Formats: sequence, structure tokens, C-alpha cells
Amino acid sequence: MNIFYCDGKFLPADEAVIPATDLSVLRGYGVFDFLRTYGGRPFHLADHIKRLGRSADLLGIPLPMSCKAVEDLVLETLKRNNNDESSIRIVLTGGLSVDGFNPDGKPKVLIMVTPLAAMPEAWYRDGVKIVTIPYSRYMPGAKSINYIHAIHAMQKARKDGAIEALYVKPDGYATECTTSNIFACIDKKLVTPGSTILSGITRQVVLGMEDLSGEIEIRDIKLDNLLDAGEVFIAASNKEVVPVVSIDDGIIGDGKPGEMTRRVMKLFSEYTGRYAAE
Repeated sequence: MNIFYCDGKFLPADEAVIPATDLSVLRGYGVFDFLRTYGGRPFHLADHIKRLGRSADLLGIPLPMSCKAVEDLVLETLKRNNNDESSIRIVLTGGLSVDGFNPDGKPKVLIMVTPLAAMPEAWYRDGVKIVTIPYSRYMPGAKSINYIHAIHAMQKARKDGAIEALYVKPDGYATECTTSNIFACIDKKLVTPGSTILSGITRQVVLGMEDLSGEIEIRDIKLDNLLDAGEVFIAASNKEVVPVVSIDDGIIGDGKPGEMTRRVMKLFSEYTGRYAAE
């Protein structure tokens, strides 16, 4: 049985519950962050907690403890579980509400540690399909627990044989996927959107790679340009770097993972290997 941290206590997963009157239940009001371990070490834990704090600020939810205290709780929760590698979800709820609308100013912290689920090897070997969804995400800089649109988008994606859904604004610009950032190789440059997105930590690591210095452009990308790109890939904490070979009914490049994508995959794997060994 997994052990979770729930509002001041370490409990078996099936006992880690919050009141039904919490605004996370009543209104979907709350924020979260997600990360994984490498060699049992939480990947960029401090960066994820900082992002959690930014999300909380944007939604007006006070973080009831310091970032260092959250970090310590994550590490302690990991110790109480016995996984080779773990997924970690940190949730900050909106707190209780007497009238079902206004928070009482006392949000709750939950930390859920579960065994890391492996992604299919075929994704990385052969590439994947994603689909497009017309949508402009509300408050994109906040990682809110409200994933209604993302769930609907992923239902469409799975129906169409895809693993992700890409948001496209009314002006035709592609922004991000439901749980991934997107990159494209355009005119020998690695291009990724930089506005109206939730910047992922995996994206941050890719952008900071010295071997890619001078080859990266952060700018908005029209969907048409993305479809004409030589290569496309997505990046996320749970997926790492995944080649995209098809968007909707269009084929990207020659329909196989490209040279730049494989290079980034290799660099990221080397980076996480060093991270685990530190």
C-alpha cells in the first residue's frame, strides 16, 4: 500500500482523504505539480515546488508552509514508500468552505507517491500521433487541478489513436499539449512556443542544454508551420522526450523520428543519468 502525506499525517493511500466541503471537491479549486524520480532522487524538486507556489499565487491560494517545508515532506513521503522509481504529485487544495464558494483561507497539502509507470518503448522508437484541439487555456501559467477540458481532449485523442492533444488558439497558433510542451525543428532551429503556455521543467532542462546553445528559438508557432516542420517532439515529466510523427492526418517529415529529436533524446537521457548519479 502506498503511503501519502495528507494534511499533516502520513497515511495509507486509501485513508488519505479530504472533506467533501473542500473547494477542490466542490469547485475544482486547487493547484498541483507532478514530477518523477531518477535513481530515487526527485527530479528538479525545488523547481517544481517553486512552480507550485507560482500557481498558488495566480489562483489566490496561500501556501500554508515554506517551500523548504514542502520539499522536506516530499522527501519524507518518498522514504515511507519502497519504489524503485516513483511518481510524485503535490496538491494544494482550495480549503474548506462554509458556503460552498468562498475559501476559509486554510488550504490542505497532499503528497502522493506511487510507483513510476513506464511508457511504451514503441513511442520512442517509432514516434507517436497527436491531435489538435481548438482551445485557449484559462490562466495557462497556473497548473490548476481543473482538467475538464484536458480530459475531454484526451478522450478525442485516444479515439483517434493519438497519445496527446495539442491546443490551438483561434488565431491559429499552437501552444502546448494537455500535459506536454511541444518543440519543432524548423529551418535547422529547435523552436518552441514561449507565450500562453505552462512552462514544463523538462522543457526548461532542454532549453538549458549547452549542446543546443544557439540552435533554439522561443517564439510562437502557427499550426501550419508546425505541420510543415521537419521534426516535432513533445516533452513532459512523465513522458520525457517523445518523437511526434503525425499530427491529425498529417505526417511530419518522413514519418520517422528525426536526427534532431534523437539527439535531444540522447542528451536528455545523459542528463538524467548524471542527475541520478549525483
